[in-house]
Amino acid sequence: MNLSICTISFRHHLHSIDHLADWAQSNGFTGIELWGIHAKHLADEPSYNAQWLQSYGLQVSMLSDYFPLEASSLELTNAVQTLSSLGHRWGTKKLRTFAGQKASAATSKEERAYLVKQLRLVCELIHEQGQYVLVETHPNTLTDTLPSTLQLLEEVNHPALRVNFDVLHMWESGADPIEAFQVLQPFISHFHFKNITSRDQLNVFAPQNVYAAAGSREGMVPLFEGAVDYHSFLSIVAPLIDVDASLEWFGPNVKEVLASDCKKTTELVRELTVSAC
Repeated sequence: MNLSICTISFRHHLHSIDHLADWAQSNGFTGIELWGIHAKHLADEPSYNAQWLQSYGLQVSMLSDYFPLEASSLELTNAVQTLSSLGHRWGTKKLRTFAGQKASAATSKEERAYLVKQLRLVCELIHEQGQYVLVETHPNTLTDTLPSTLQLLEEVNHPALRVNFDVLHMWESGADPIEAFQVLQPFISHFHFKNITSRDQLNVFAPQNVYAAAGSREGMVPLFEGAVDYHSFLSIVAPLIDVDASLEWFGPNVKEVLASDCKKTTELVRELTVSAC
């Protein structure tokens, strides 16, 4: 299993990319999921790139951004070209986005058709660059349920379209994460792992809360201490595929939690892999 830290976890911390790379290397991670805005802010520092990160034994596993699918095709094209160029700089083929900004059930046929058209445009542009666009399973998007995610994949119907499978959010939708994985497996290129104490606290992951420095972190817990059963999930997933996953932690004590979760996840996957042989 290839585990990454997310630079978004350190969005309210005063840490340099050098510090994060050194820390990730020292704590068992193999990659960094670079938040789009962080990649853009590093664009004027040419010494930071894939080769530099490789000196730490790390790679950028994915660039995570938010393509403006609701905007004009020109604005969208410019955004895609910018992130695609950054993807080449950091040596990653995976560019993550959200499929819109509205729940699938609340999206009209006309709105959905426009988002599908825009997403297909993204795929065509990205495909020319040998890259992939990953739509994240996430509330209040067209991938907020398993049926809508499958429908979107069929509607766009492009080889560049892949899935970033957020286990907690798939569970939040009411689907069984293992069953959803089995259905979506041919399209999955990355995973997000995080956990919560109970369903009634899921609102802490709402963007307006989770991105706010003063937002609530109540209910956020380490990976193996929450309501989502990661032991069972990994017991099915880990032996089947070479997993690229990011530990997406938004709570306090970032380094302590991430280091512990990385160690526990790595040890579990090693045990599962040995037992499967």
